[in-house]
Amino acid sequence: MMNEHTRWVSVWGQAVSVAENRPERYARDITVRYPIHVPFSGSAIRLTFDNYCGTEPITLTKTTVFYGGKFYPVSFRGGDASVTIPAGERITSDPLDVEITAGEIVQVSFYLGEFTLMRSVVYACGALSEGLYANGDQTENAAISIDNSRKTHLFYFLCNVAVLTEPENRAIVCYGDSITAQDWPDELAMRCFREGYEHTAVIRRATSGSRILREYHCLTYESYGLSGDHRFHHEVPTTGGEVVIIQQGINDIIHPVGTDKNVFRPMSDLPTVDQLIEGLKGYIAKARGYGYQVYVGTLLPMGGWRTDAPFRQEMRHAYNEFIRTTDLIDGCIDFDAALRDPENPDHFRPEHDSGDHLHPSKKGYERMAMEIPAKLLR
Repeated sequence: MMNEHTRWVSVWGQAVSVAENRPERYARDITVRYPIHVPFSGSAIRLTFDNYCGTEPITLTKTTVFYGGKFYPVSFRGGDASVTIPAGERITSDPLDVEITAGEIVQVSFYLGEFTLMRSVVYACGALSEGLYANGDQTENAAISIDNSRKTHLFYFLCNVAVLTEPENRAIVCYGDSITAQDWPDELAMRCFREGYEHTAVIRRATSGSRILREYHCLTYESYGLSGDHRFHHEVPTTGGEVVIIQQGINDIIHPVGTDKNVFRPMSDLPTVDQLIEGLKGYIAKARGYGYQVYVGTLLPMGGWRTDAPFRQEMRHAYNEFIRTTDLIDGCIDFDAALRDPENPDHFRPEHDSGDHLHPSKKGYERMAMEIPAKLLR
């Protein structure tokens, strides 16, 4: 007897943030393609595109899914091949009936025929996070020429992919800043593949430079992302999501440097530890409202980072102590303890340091993925 596919569950996702402002921020006559690794089988797929940070409408001229050697046209609003998404809004495609096998790759392509403001985007990297863009309509070209395309770690508009699958399948949401926008969620997904956890998808919702309590409203730093008040409610509710892992707060501590050094980074932006904790409590309360289990990761070592200072380390330690001891969450994931140097605990172990003393190395990200409790991966 075949398993019944009765539940929509996300298998891939990204946050939506603000693109870095450049003169070439408009694009026309290009195809964007992303490979989606599907962790469990399903009988239908649907795509969500988001123009949350856009200031004008965008039009997806044509969208396709490539799977099993065949292109499938994607429609919207009951059959439209082309769709316009107003500024600040998102849209989910019509369900596309296609039998997908666990462990396979689905290619999502969309063509932007007219001038499009490429403003709703996020950067993400890792072994499973790479796409490409190409000139012209390549939505039905299985082998886009290397001469006519370029790889990218920028994810435009496509924010979620869900499949219709068995009811026991579910998603974990990884929410954070640049550390989560980098490799560890992909390493966690590969750990699930490797260790035989067949019912859990890993969804990344992370934007580089983002803070819990602040965001930038200047052109120079606008792409550093939205504050938690503008992000969490928009990103974390995820089809099939049951658990959120939150790892954020370091940018609130390290960004303010004083207007004598940077006019856009006043020391007045520095929160107190209590304010930072209240921001985290706001996340926890919202996640509980979504029916999620809540796990929080401690902030990583930052010794040697360019704005490192004793008062910032004191803030980090106090914030981490709250995470380790609070009964408001289902569990603490102690990334700090796992990656710090026992002989110099405000610093990374050398093998876990990327070299900038803030972001982990590949080995550091692998270690972070191994710190996620097995009970969450089932």
